[in-house]
Parts: sequence; C-alpha cells; structure tokens
Amino acid sequence: MVGELEFEKPVIELRKKIAELKEFTMNADVDLSSEIEKLEARLEKLEADIYDHMKPWDRVQIARHPGRPTTLEYISLLFTDFFECHGDRTYGDDEAIVGGIAKYRGLPVTVIGHQRGKDTKENIRRNFGMPHPEGYRKALRLMKQADKFRRPIICFIDTKGAYPGKAAEERGQSEAIARNLFEMASLKVPVICIVIGEGGSGGALALGVGNHIHMLENSTYSVISPEGAAAILWKDAGQAKRAAESMKITAPDLKELGIVDEIIPEVKGGAHKDVKAQAEKMDTILHKSLKELRSLSEEKLVSHRYDKYKSIGEHSVIKEFIGVN
Repeated sequence: MVGELEFEKPVIELRKKIAELKEFTMNADVDLSSEIEKLEARLEKLEADIYDHMKPWDRVQIARHPGRPTTLEYISLLFTDFFECHGDRTYGDDEAIVGGIAKYRGLPVTVIGHQRGKDTKENIRRNFGMPHPEGYRKALRLMKQADKFRRPIICFIDTKGAYPGKAAEERGQSEAIARNLFEMASLKVPVICIVIGEGGSGGALALGVGNHIHMLENSTYSVISPEGAAAILWKDAGQAKRAAESMKITAPDLKELGIVDEIIPEVKGGAHKDVKAQAEKMDTILHKSLKELRSLSEEKLVSHRYDKYKSIGEHSVIKEFIGVN
C-alpha cells in the first residue's frame, strides 16, 4: 500500500482481515458476524494503543506522509474566492510558495504557504516544497500588501527547509529569509502561522513570525531534520529515530516549551485520512485565533508579537537565579 507506515502495519493488516471476512460473508451463506465484531473491538483497542501513544519518530513519519494535505488543499476547504498572486517583482515566480487574497468567513485575508507536490512530477515542479529566495520575496510582497490594506495574514508552514543550492545562495537566500523575519516582526495586522507538515529550519521561520503559532498534532517544527542532527551528533544519519526522541520537535513538546499556542487535533491516523474533517478541526482554532487578534490595536499586535518571541526560552529557574520575579 502506498504511504503505508511501519508502525501502522498491525492496524492495516487487521483492517484487511476484517474486510476479507465481510466480503466472504456477502458471497457465502455463512454468518461470521460474531467473529467480525470481536475483530472490530480488537481493532478499536489496537488503534487506541498505537495512535494515542505515538513516539516522536512516528509523528515525523506522519508529517512526511506523501498523502498529507498541502496548503492548496486547506485553502480550497477553508477559504473562498482565492486569487493566487505570482512573482516577487525582482526575479521570478517560485512555485514552492503559494499565496494570494481570499475570504475567510467573508473577511478578506492574505493566505501564504509552502507548497509541495503529491507525486514526482509535481514535486519537481514545486522543488519538493523547498523555496528559493524569490519565493520568500513573493511572500514578503504579499505580506506588505496585506499590511497596507489591513488584511490579516495566515501562513501555512510545510517545508523541509529553504533550498540550499548554489543558485539560491547566489540570489541571496540568507538575506531573503532574514528580511522576512525582520519585516514580519513589525507588521501591524494579525499574523497567524499554522504548521501543517514539516517545519524545517530557517525555511519555515521565514513564514513563521506570527502572533499565534498553531501546529497540527502530528506535525514537526525544528531547526534541523532528525537525520541532520544525528549526522552531526553521532556521525550517523541512521540514528534519526534517536535524534527525534531528544530534539523536542513534536507539537506536544513545543506546546510545553511555549513555542506553540494551540495544538490542532488530527483525525485518527493523521490528516491524510480525512482532509475535510481535518480542515473543520483547523477552522475552529483559526476562527478563535483570528477573533482574538482582531480585537487588538496595531500597536498591541506588534508588541504582542515582540513579547511572544522575547519570552521563548525563558525558564523560572533562570529567572530565579538572576533575581527576576
């Protein structure tokens, strides 16, 4: 099965067995209802055991699932009248980032997000969701336009990281990311960021300076991939599972550390299992978040964003040591 994850195999095999018994019952004059009921009860328990107690590496695998919903899929389900804008007005159009104007429950907003593909052809077209500098400059152009016309900004984060190729560096990759961080900090409109898949390094941060940062339950957000961290720490990328355990890159970890504001629950097994139901769960958090931020003045929005990032990394033990209440 395409996209089958290792830790899910017991669940998938049991589902297949139940389906086979049901098909056999339909085609033969045999009553297997009691056996099927027992297997379904067993399946329910097995799903609870697996999906309610996932390890960090399990969540990494779900975040990378080839069928995981993308920015454009969420845009089609959450917004109306989406008008995509192209180009950075300097070099070209980067399809690894999509953005434009839309309406959210009738309210004009600007929507921006990383966009990867669902198959090899589209992934090549989208550069596997890894933006070049022109992608970040396009995003910034749309943000400044939103700031001018007082439209809230909603960013979807889903990238392994910014593209590290020679051409990207020649066109100012680092400067483009740094510029976005600088400019986003001073935007006078609500900025909401949602991590929907992988949030990798500066490539994710360039769309991640928001008043509120939310994460889907099985997404990840980190300075480096588990494979990259393992290669640095233990000189062995094969230790990625071990690295994922210690890096604190999952939504529950980041919520506890104060980096994430809300964890958006996922449908059982991951967002790819039911995209429409997942969008409904996201809509609840997004509506609440936008309502809260729209009540703040421009000055409050900027200071709120500043205070949020200033507080990240503060711990009571440190404050106690330096004598701060």
